[in-house]
Amino acid sequence: EVQLVESGGGLVQPGGSLRLSCAASGFTFSRYSMAWVRQTPGKGLEWVSAIHYGGGMTSYADSVKGRFAISRDNAKNTLYLQMNSLNSEDTAVYYCAKYAIPYRFKTYPVSNDYDYRGQGTQVTVSS
Repeated sequence: EVQLVESGGGLVQPGGSLRLSCAASGFTFSRYSMAWVRQTPGKGLEWVSAIHYGGGMTSYADSVKGRFAISRDNAKNTLYLQMNSLNSEDTAVYYCAKYAIPYRFKTYPVSNDYDYRGQGTQVTVSS
């Protein structure tokens, strides 16, 4: 059974940082590219970042480019998202998502490219 468990969310002041983690199990993590997506009531589901199954390529939404960094540790089956210079527009529930097809990386994935998401972790940026 595929499981994706996010952690690391919380309340942070504008300009602050958080590091999200996603612990993966139930599949061969190193074969699948992964992504972070976020959801707010007003904007719906928004893609944030993606990383190649080997970790050598990454991509970012324009809204987070230069502030967020995605990474992975295939030995630990864990995906990360380092978030810096946070602002109120980053407030959302953040989910990690698994690509549906192994050994494939799409620079700007869409919802059909994923087959599983975790339960999410809330990030709130507020003073």
